[in-house]
Amino acid sequence: MRAWWPPVRRVLTLAFFILVAYLLVVQARSVDWAEVLASLRRHSAPGLLGAVALGVASYLLYCCFDLLGRFSTGHTVPTRQVMVVNFISYAFNLNLGSVVGAVAFRYRMYSLLGLDAQTVTGVVVMSMLTNWLGYVLLAGLAFWFVPLALPPEWQLDLPGLRALGALLCMAIVAYLLLCARAHRRVWRVRGHEIMLPSLRLALLQLAMSSVNWLLIAALLFLLMQQKVGFSTVLNVMLVAAIAGVVAHIPASLGVLEGVFVVLLSAQLPKSEVLAALLAYRTIYYLVPLALAIPAYLLLEARSRRRERMA
Repeated sequence: MRAWWPPVRRVLTLAFFILVAYLLVVQARSVDWAEVLASLRRHSAPGLLGAVALGVASYLLYCCFDLLGRFSTGHTVPTRQVMVVNFISYAFNLNLGSVVGAVAFRYRMYSLLGLDAQTVTGVVVMSMLTNWLGYVLLAGLAFWFVPLALPPEWQLDLPGLRALGALLCMAIVAYLLLCARAHRRVWRVRGHEIMLPSLRLALLQLAMSSVNWLLIAALLFLLMQQKVGFSTVLNVMLVAAIAGVVAHIPASLGVLEGVFVVLLSAQLPKSEVLAALLAYRTIYYLVPLALAIPAYLLLEARSRRRERMA
């Protein structure tokens, strides 16, 4: 096995790079770049700068999610490197899907930094759990107290949406009670040990994730030039986020736009909705991806240099 593993690892690494390159080409070809530029021109400079500031704030906050994983697993990768890994994986996650971005890239980059698979699993689970805890809390509160009227063909009326919101809020309460009172702190899932966080850490997860989702909603609210209420934008974004996950389409191409157009058609012209979403994709998806690609290649190059020196 020791003799065969090095060439097998090289082949797997090459296959991984080929897959990523293919997905990036597909993503780039799906974007109407002329329309992106036209959309950006329709927005004022202060509005775009504000949206960029919100996007930067969201990324900085999200890049701290893996620090919670470092705390729970006890690994010693420096803070700056953890945040870089988190940034790269998040940018690829948004554009290429969670399997490639959130999982594959994290395992690859953390392995380059010397972490074993068990530790990386703990970090990935903590980060993904943190992200979706905030979603569940905000979706529960939004659907319960300020539900959005959905199209009849969606087969979910206001009472049903309120009931779903109440159920999501109950799930958050159950999670917090489990973190506060459970005697069993380590759980084994498919051979991996998962550490149940303390109540203080669980509350920090909820706070960080909720603020991050609110920052994204504020970014969209600003790009729609405040012509739609913030609670409405938040509601639509939460519906679009889960629709994108269910659809399993990289970057939720078409899903995000479809949900926003359908749910905001009575309040905003379709052209303005699409213009705002194109600006959003440029600021929050494409620009970070353009920064993440060279950052990842630099990380790989440094790893290769250390291997040659060793």
